[in-house]
Amino acid sequence: MESKDQSEGMKMTRHEVKQAVLALSHAVGREDRGLAILGEGNTSGRIDDTSFWIKASGGNLGTLSDAGVVECTFSGIAHLLDKEAATDHEVEDGLFASRVDPSSKKPSVEAIFHAILLLLPGIRFIAHAHPIATNQILSSPLAEKFATHRIFPDEIVVCGPESVLVPYCDPGLTLARAIQIKTEMFLEDHGIPPRIILLKNHGAIALGPTPQSAEAAMLMLEKAAKIFVGAASLGGPILMAPEDIRRIANRIDEHYRQKELNL
Repeated sequence: MESKDQSEGMKMTRHEVKQAVLALSHAVGREDRGLAILGEGNTSGRIDDTSFWIKASGGNLGTLSDAGVVECTFSGIAHLLDKEAATDHEVEDGLFASRVDPSSKKPSVEAIFHAILLLLPGIRFIAHAHPIATNQILSSPLAEKFATHRIFPDEIVVCGPESVLVPYCDPGLTLARAIQIKTEMFLEDHGIPPRIILLKNHGAIALGPTPQSAEAAMLMLEKAAKIFVGAASLGGPILMAPEDIRRIANRIDEHYRQKELNL
């Protein structure tokens, strides 16, 4: 899958992308936001169609340093995806082999799905976290309803008209393949990449052309989850009608607002 930058704002140097990944990491890892703690979650940014930066395994998003971000090649990760089956040791070796700098730390095992998603058209930054309210829903029978419906306009503007929902899978190669299949189905149905991918009993992935858009999607997702949980406790939620969702998603003024918010 080939990726092309969509706007002038996408032109960034290798160093600028790394600094943007660090800033996104610190934003998502803020303890007061309840999105990720300790070594949870990961972030990434595409340098070009050859390589990308990603958080190293075991790092803390909130305190991530330069040394905690690793450059990996898309081709190195592709070798893992080409295998019909791979042992844990083969995945581990493949992740180490994908590094541009052999002295750098091991990339997160979820680098595999980052490599897939970063090559989607218009996508350059990704944030993956385990938001508390979102995971309450993803660990419940209401996960599909939350993913496929919307409950207020700003959720549509920032997170898109619908989210991808992926069943629980073993993290690593199995999860990456499941995400790839579900995302390709979404692209075929909607003609655009998703802004949010929800992983049952696991967490959420926010995608965007800028670090601000990935951060905004994650924050709006968690706001929506809190409202959804609260509404469910009061006999709801009351879901927006499909025609109202389409109207918000296609309004000229909302597109202008998306541009002004760097979404």
